[in-house]
Amino acid sequence: MSAQGMPVCQRCHKNPAQVHLSKVVNGEKSERFLCQDCAHQEGAFNFMLAPQFTMQHVLGGLIGQSGYPGTRTQMDTRVCPHCGHSFQEFADTGRLGCDRCYEVFADDLNPLILRLHGRVEHRGKLPARGARKLHAKRELEQLRESMNDAIKREAFEEAAQIRDKIKAIEKGEDRA
Repeated sequence: MSAQGMPVCQRCHKNPAQVHLSKVVNGEKSERFLCQDCAHQEGAFNFMLAPQFTMQHVLGGLIGQSGYPGTRTQMDTRVCPHCGHSFQEFADTGRLGCDRCYEVFADDLNPLILRLHGRVEHRGKLPARGARKLHAKRELEQLRESMNDAIKREAFEEAAQIRDKIKAIEKGEDRA
């Protein structure tokens, strides 16, 4: 730690680290803390400076478009009737026009959100007070989904094990 309470640059070991680089490769996450000078020398900001690197290129790859201007698909022409924002505008900027855009463009947004976040529904952060109950409630919801899935697959032994787990959690909640 530096005198200001900030971590010290992991490259020069002199200046306070002001840049936090996070990289995930093959599921392995690595983090580095660098000062601005070292970050510039390592090219950490190059992606921001490249004129060809636009939000459209990033989102285009994720939503199945080529990401280059002039390549429009049928989904690009749809417009939210509430705010007038088009899906193409979302692809260009990464921003939706209103909360209803999520419903209007759901067929295209849900697979993208699922790829980025691992689930479609928003969970939010848990408050410090009462977090245990909320966590248990979420776990119960997830277990019930898993049990229903196991029943649909006719994996009845697995469903019974999940049911028993649900009952154990519910008994623990009754005592709390």
